Amino acid sequence: MLISLQIENFALVDRLDLPLGAGLNVLTGETGAGKSIILDALDAALGGKVTSRAIRTGCERSLIEATFDLDPALIAWLAEQQIELVDDMSLVCSREITSSKSGVRSRSRVNGVLVNKQQMDELRERLLEITAQGQTLHLGRPNLQREWLDGFGGADLIERREGVTDVYVATQHALKALEKRREFEQQRLQQLDIFEYQARELSLANLGEPDELEQLEQERQRLSHSVELQQQSYQVYQALYQNDRGAEACADLLGQAETALLDMLRYDNQLQPMLDLVTGALAQVEEAGKMVNAYGAALETDPDRLQEVEDRIIQLKQVCRKYGPTLADAIAHSQRVQQELEELSGSGQSLEVLEKSYLERQAELIQACAHLTELRQKTAQTLDALLISELKPLAMDKVQFQVNIAPCSPTATGADRISFLFSPNPGEPLQPLTEIASGGEMSRFLLALKACFSQVDSVGTMVFDEIDVGVSGRVAQAIAEKLYQLSRRHQVLCVTHQPIVAAMADHHFRVGKEIIDAGEAIASKKERGKAKQLVETNGSSRNGTGKEANKNADDVRTVVRVISLDEHQRREELAQLAGGKSDQDAIAFADSLLAQAATVRLAQMPAVVAESPAKKVKVKTGRSK
Repeated sequence: MLISLQIENFALVDRLDLPLGAGLNVLTGETGAGKSIILDALDAALGGKVTSRAIRTGCERSLIEATFDLDPALIAWLAEQQIELVDDMSLVCSREITSSKSGVRSRSRVNGVLVNKQQMDELRERLLEITAQGQTLHLGRPNLQREWLDGFGGADLIERREGVTDVYVATQHALKALEKRREFEQQRLQQLDIFEYQARELSLANLGEPDELEQLEQERQRLSHSVELQQQSYQVYQALYQNDRGAEACADLLGQAETALLDMLRYDNQLQPMLDLVTGALAQVEEAGKMVNAYGAALETDPDRLQEVEDRIIQLKQVCRKYGPTLADAIAHSQRVQQELEELSGSGQSLEVLEKSYLERQAELIQACAHLTELRQKTAQTLDALLISELKPLAMDKVQFQVNIAPCSPTATGADRISFLFSPNPGEPLQPLTEIASGGEMSRFLLALKACFSQVDSVGTMVFDEIDVGVSGRVAQAIAEKLYQLSRRHQVLCVTHQPIVAAMADHHFRVGKEIIDAGEAIASKKERGKAKQLVETNGSSRNGTGKEANKNADDVRTVVRVISLDEHQRREELAQLAGGKSDQDAIAFADSLLAQAATVRLAQMPAVVAESPAKKVKVKTGRSK
């Protein structure tokens, strides 16, 4: 049950704290008074779509908080989502909406914990259902009618439909695989010839390491300059280790330096590090000399190997030009060609296998759809009888209704075309609902449908936005009684213009607009009191003359206010709804409506679950503190 709704800077609401009670809660007021703004705020708190217009003009932030009672199912859901309980064991859904240059951003929280859209949608289904204005226009949509029927069927039917969806998806995958193979078969031979040619060419190339070309280039350089390398290596050997021309080599000079340092070391130990460096350098020079000598000795000219290397380089470069640009790319292409050849050569599933798989999936789908149709037919019979029983008290004694289930091609939701057939008058044939029902009949049908769902739905709060539009008299009384019956099983919040409906309320709220000073809208409570006293002292008022009457439009703001009505105020409000003015006749009519509502409540007591008397609630309509 919705305990309270707190709104801050939303549309025309500056600040509002609206406590709600059990049973039937009614919002009344003139057209355009802002009743729908209250419902829009509630919708936004539970993840509904918002735009920049949701934020009050001149503000950058809007906040809505909806507080609900907890039940065991909600407590279990909070535990699954790892959301802690608050101290007062309530559930607080909040939505913060902010405006910036880049657009509108919003964040949803449950008990102070940030939640995503999926979590909020899941929670919304458990908490509240809103039947908004204009929803009767969608009653004729086959998809919506199917969803209603399946929802009425409960978990078993939904689970059966999900099974159909799984089989349908598998069937579609099998069909796509079969169609792809058929299309592929038409081009298979041509592609096979191309890939076989490429595979032969790449196989002859005997591709190995991606850096083979670089290694061959280095080998060619060495083979092409073997004579120069031999000569230069010998020169390096002489310079480092042994010089045949009589000049001292580097090793000789380092040996002389080592001898001198050894002699000097006898007189000064500080020369030891220098000696170590020279000794190390001598050892490295001797080792380098031996290595370069061995390198030069191993070098030899090999014209045959040089020719092999050059031929291989040419071959690899041709491969790179066709399949590269690099050798690594060519190797990767070779691997792809082999994979394509395996598929083209019949390593994959054959047409016969794919056709057999598709036919098996199709048979499973047909069988699953048949089981779903059978369950829908049983559900439809139950809904037919229940909906007629709900419609009869709504001044539709002779109504006929039938959920028509016609076969169609299998889809993810079954092989049924669902349509609601309706006949409000005896002797008239059943026809599609939207083709024959009037506006008032559509409203009553929607209310009866929601009443049917309320018997299988665990949602705690049901919201109706002018469900009684287009009706009057006896029909309005029937709708009022139906709303009251619903409010014995669920908390009901209803926006109405019908005095008959409003008279049945357990809690009656009047919504209206008020024009306030712009400065007053942002002042503190104490400052607003001082400003009001100053205005009274100066003898001016909002409706008076002088400066107050000549204020610019920028000096005032319009805000939405909600008042919880006591018994006297209810009489006045019902009189306004009935006659447009509070004269004696209208007041007398209001008294008769209240008396009639009391009689209806008393008469229905045995037929409904007894409820404890609703608590009186006080609405806080003060502005920002």
